[in-house]
Amino acid sequence: MSVTAAQGFTAAGIAAGIKANGNPDLALVVNNGPRLAAAGVFTSNRVKAAPVHWSEQVLRGGTVSAVVLNSGGANACTGPKGFQDTHATAEKVAETLGGDVNAGEVAVASTGLIGVLLPMDKLLPGVETAAAALSADGGEAAAIAIKTTDTVHKTATASGGGWTVGGMAKGAGMLAPGLATMLVVLTTDADLDSATLDRALRAATRTTFDRVDSDGCMSTNDTVLLLASGASGQVPAYEEFAEAVRTVCDDLARQLIGDAEGASKDIRIEVIGAASEDDAVEVGRSIARNNLLKCAIHGEDPNWGRVLSAIGTTKAAFDPDRLNVAINDVWVCKNGSVGEDRDLVSMKDREVRITADLSTGSESAVIWANDLTADYVHENSAYSS
Repeated sequence: MSVTAAQGFTAAGIAAGIKANGNPDLALVVNNGPRLAAAGVFTSNRVKAAPVHWSEQVLRGGTVSAVVLNSGGANACTGPKGFQDTHATAEKVAETLGGDVNAGEVAVASTGLIGVLLPMDKLLPGVETAAAALSADGGEAAAIAIKTTDTVHKTATASGGGWTVGGMAKGAGMLAPGLATMLVVLTTDADLDSATLDRALRAATRTTFDRVDSDGCMSTNDTVLLLASGASGQVPAYEEFAEAVRTVCDDLARQLIGDAEGASKDIRIEVIGAASEDDAVEVGRSIARNNLLKCAIHGEDPNWGRVLSAIGTTKAAFDPDRLNVAINDVWVCKNGSVGEDRDLVSMKDREVRITADLSTGSESAVIWANDLTADYVHENSAYSS
């Protein structure tokens, strides 16, 4: 049930006509309270879309009554008009929902082609249509409406003692640390304030969404929101709640990797034996972004030399003569040289596991990536045409 798995939320997903193909393209998620607490994290790209600028301002207040999301256009690099359109969208949601809702409590998120203004003559009437369709069972429709090049919609839930965390996500390309090119809405009926939500969300994204690196490209629109309705009346212990949020984020992040554009392999890169967690993450990201390695993985070639080459471009602490690399649990490189027979490595399965041992300390990190395929090149060469 996605974002409506938690009590106190309604959602809808409709076709407003933003997409030329007529597919669903507008989603609305409403927090019906009694609590309206919220937290959010956004792209670290210095070029940010208008909805990101708007929603960052909204989240400073810690209160979100509704989130409106559209696919079919990113509303990024659209100048003052793009920001005006975002503001108008929030105003329309507030007006349509009525009551005590104001535009300053409406988060906005967009995804799609950069550099194109949204068709407001379709989007604004679409808000009314979506509001009329709001339902406690509308989570799946909302998740479908935010898809772009996604082949499947993505939802996840986790439950505690009488409370729930639910979520939906979109994303299939431009997946890189900095939150990937994704829109994510998480909801909970736990009775928690915005400061607690912020703490849990940042802890969760640091080890999940921030460690997804499909293609090394960082989006202008990344938005991850966590809303609490308090409808369950339950106040969980922080550790239990934070783990539930992390579980949902991890589930959604893996779904993003599994649906990455053109990918035929999911690559789990675990860096162990690092002097610090930062070193482990830096090495993992370098390996994840090595196009030669990604091509080798696509060709089911256990070319471990490309792993060492990627490690060597980092500032991490290591001795080249003590590096070890395993591919699918076969240690093909030992002490910076030839290890076990590479012919022992089977790469037929979708998931490929790379373990890089820096032999320097006790810290570790996991980064998820994908292979580089002709389908990825084709999809992105024709994206805007």
